[in-house]
Amino acid sequence: MTLGNRYKSGITNEKWDAIIIGSGIGGLTSARLLADAGKKVLVLEKHFKFGGYTHTFKRNNYEWDVGIHYIGGNLHNPNSFLRRLFDYLSNNNLHWSRMDDIYDQIVFPDKTYDFITGKQSFIEQMISYFPEEEKAIRDYIKLVDQVFKSSLSYYSNKALPGIIGSITYPFMSKSFLHYAKRSTKEVLLEIGCSPDLIGVLTGQWGDYGLPPGQSSFAIQAMIARHYFEGGNYPIGGSRMIAETIIPGIQSKGGKVILSCGVQEIIVKNGSAIGVLLDNGDEIMSKMVVSSAGVKNTFEVLVKNEKRKSDKSILLNEVEASSGYYCLHIGLNKSAQDIDLQNANLWVYPGYDHDENLENYLSDNRQPYPVVFISFPSAKDPSWDKNHPNSATIEVITVAEFSKHKKWADKQWKKRGNEYESHKENISQSLLESLYKHSPNTKGHVDYYELSTPLTSRDLANYKEGELYGINHTPRRFQQKWLKPQTHIKNLYLTGQDIVTAGVSAAMMSGVITSSAILKKNLMKQFLH
Repeated sequence: MTLGNRYKSGITNEKWDAIIIGSGIGGLTSARLLADAGKKVLVLEKHFKFGGYTHTFKRNNYEWDVGIHYIGGNLHNPNSFLRRLFDYLSNNNLHWSRMDDIYDQIVFPDKTYDFITGKQSFIEQMISYFPEEEKAIRDYIKLVDQVFKSSLSYYSNKALPGIIGSITYPFMSKSFLHYAKRSTKEVLLEIGCSPDLIGVLTGQWGDYGLPPGQSSFAIQAMIARHYFEGGNYPIGGSRMIAETIIPGIQSKGGKVILSCGVQEIIVKNGSAIGVLLDNGDEIMSKMVVSSAGVKNTFEVLVKNEKRKSDKSILLNEVEASSGYYCLHIGLNKSAQDIDLQNANLWVYPGYDHDENLENYLSDNRQPYPVVFISFPSAKDPSWDKNHPNSATIEVITVAEFSKHKKWADKQWKKRGNEYESHKENISQSLLESLYKHSPNTKGHVDYYELSTPLTSRDLANYKEGELYGINHTPRRFQQKWLKPQTHIKNLYLTGQDIVTAGVSAAMMSGVITSSAILKKNLMKQFLH
């Protein structure tokens, strides 16, 4: 079976039950579940590759992930919720490799802290680092579990119809919102964590894009809980996620179309009735599901000013997350030959993440507030067979879109010498960080290529190249309108903006959105 379909004008004459904008994991999950329910679905992807942040790209003999670097969620357990969902969506064709017991290393100038697989092992490891703070550590773990448990009600509420959801929101969400509306730093200080312990426990803040003083404790808890059982990596790379889901959509009569951008969601008499494509064609449908992000959906795709300014859509209450630089590196030796481990490195200039970020944003000559180093070829047991005598690395840090605005109107790969010089300077500084923390790589770098917020904007279609959609602030979690159903009839949302950051969360959004559309709790079939 060929993955995806070429666009043909005849598609405009077909009758569609649902058009899904975007082929990220949220959109594909929605499409698959709706198709299984007998709906004829059409997925439209602007990029020339499907998968959103789960796609890969190649240069020479190298292949890199665009967005996925590891996934938690107890995927090695075939009875876990996420594993059952992935198995269902992929028809058991998606396979996982478990990372080493030490899956993350939090690196500070004076010490490196290991994040170890298994909740009890993690607790014991943290206590060995901070023996005088045992109570705070145990209280933290209890809170993480509590917030995770209460999140199930919060997210279930999102699938309920408008009036019912509004009535039940205070009751179903009360426990979760108690902590969600507070900052991570505030909660951790309250339970007695020292500044150094806070710095270590929030060492994965790059996974959601905000330091502890700005982030909601809800997202910190969700991410921490997600990795209690370690990290996993899709065998064959992240592209395998989309490649194993799409056949199930197509087998039910659905279509996934590449290089097919949506210019507008057509709204008539308060109801979404189809889409206008970039090429001028119109495709009609009984409903439209947007996984393009809430800001893109209501600021770009919904053209009618009255719709955009509707008071039920409080876009001014949420803000876009940060952009990022990612240096994609190819090495002329295998991961085994140069002894690359598969644990991710989180490198920080100091324990106060908020101060690190503030210093960098005020003066980009200051050290990067975070440098994330991932070794995908060391995580993938199939790499050496498919790409012999080579390895790949990704080095990621924060980047401001505002610093790139002067090149924003120029075409991809045609932004001029100044832009290329800027990229080279960033590349060299990230290579320096790599060599410092993984010295075995020096002398083996064969190729490197830097993506910037402009790259993300052009290829992922986020307005400011943001990685995590809207920021995970306490305010974000109090927005009742961030749910599948919108104030426009037959227009639904899916993707990370209605849940939280990450592939697993975005996939969960597909379940929630499909549940809302079908008026059926689809989660039950994946809960053991």
